[in-house]
Amino acid sequence: MIFRVTFLGTGTSTGVPLIGCQCRVCQSTDTRDKRLRSSILIKVFSPAGQELSLLIDAGPDFRQQMLTYGISTLDGILLTHEHRDHIAGLDDVRAFNFLSSKPVPVYGEQRVLKALRKEFDYAFAGYNFSGLPKMSLFPITCEPFRIRDVGIVPVRATHGRLPILGFRIGPLGYLTDASSIEERELEKFSGVDLFVVSTVQRTPHNTHFSLQEAIDVANRVGSPQSLLTHLSHCLEPHKELAADLPPGMAPAYDGMTVELPFKDNG
Repeated sequence: MIFRVTFLGTGTSTGVPLIGCQCRVCQSTDTRDKRLRSSILIKVFSPAGQELSLLIDAGPDFRQQMLTYGISTLDGILLTHEHRDHIAGLDDVRAFNFLSSKPVPVYGEQRVLKALRKEFDYAFAGYNFSGLPKMSLFPITCEPFRIRDVGIVPVRATHGRLPILGFRIGPLGYLTDASSIEERELEKFSGVDLFVVSTVQRTPHNTHFSLQEAIDVANRVGSPQSLLTHLSHCLEPHKELAADLPPGMAPAYDGMTVELPFKDNG
């Protein structure tokens, strides 16, 4: 099997460039410094030609990301938490409803799904208008579950005081918007071939890992390849940041694709 990860967005909640900002990151001409809100697409290809397409988070750039990368099928959307930069684009699942004539499966904690019902109350009011987004909501906990033949392991972390989820899916560990994680949870990422972790700035932050904290977490996981996401304009431009990171670590960028051998974690 082939496991492909595509970074649809690698920016923090404001995106990069920040509206009206004149800093050298926001004014950079390097396309790797143009960052939509953080989201990744995972595709698993079986030898028989079957394909599973999973999205992690659907922020306000969801529609643009789907069009930019030609995504026309989604077998599930996994939500890390309910902040708007991770859920605001879900109204646009309507296009997938039109294509498949089915609701889009959305997986999140009960608290997160409750927030969706409030944020998109019109979608769950019982009306059957063709233009309403249709989502099938599946509550998850920290217990492993499966989507078709792929095992998914939720990983508990905290975002300030808010409990959030990272995910271990086959060879991938994905942890965004975290500021702390217990060692027993971090161990769930043990053995991944690719570890993705977020940071927004070099200095301490109340709700996110600093750059050094993200590096330390990646070192504890010990993956041969680690990538940084959810980056803000407070960090250096991509080229400079990449040159200053330890071996085996790099900043991700929008459109970056990584292919890995598939190892199901059950």
